[in-house]
Amino acid sequence: MKKDFKLYWTLFSSTFFLSAFTFGGGYVIVPLMKKKFSDELHWIEEKEILDLTAIAQSSPGPIAVNAAILIGQRIGGMPGALLSVLGAVLPPLIIISVISSAYAAFRDNAVVSACLKGMQSGVAAVIADVVFGLGGKIVKSKSAFQIGLMIAAFIATWFFGVNVVFIILFCGVLSAAKTLYAGRKGGRDHAA
Repeated sequence: MKKDFKLYWTLFSSTFFLSAFTFGGGYVIVPLMKKKFSDELHWIEEKEILDLTAIAQSSPGPIAVNAAILIGQRIGGMPGALLSVLGAVLPPLIIISVISSAYAAFRDNAVVSACLKGMQSGVAAVIADVVFGLGGKIVKSKSAFQIGLMIAAFIATWFFGVNVVFIILFCGVLSAAKTLYAGRKGGRDHAA
């Protein structure tokens, strides 16, 4: 029982801390979750974090909350999912409640405006780090399919303005088809 409490407390406090001190949206929290749950606690493999992030990204709702639910469920079952989502949503709820009560003072404060501008730079750097980190792993995999998919997704978004949701769905369908094809081909090879 004490072991379960420690696991659940660590799960809740980790997601609470990550959510409280992460600015810039869901994609910023992904490398921090990887660092916490994969690198520090060794609860989940790095590849599984990326898989859970892909699922969270394709699910409706905020990616940070979806990722917290999936990681919490993976680590601690249903209680883990509930505690991690509570840890992920409480900090923004508390912060927004405090800010909304004194909105006028925050809106006109030059120091607050300057801090928010500075945070935008930090967020851009973290997102760039994620892009280069994940893109580098795809290039290192030397998989022509994955590299081609990455380049096609970039071109579709950057040059043609295709909505990211459609790109995610299209890539998911292509990857599923490739996996099914490889599975059937492997099954035929074993039968022969």
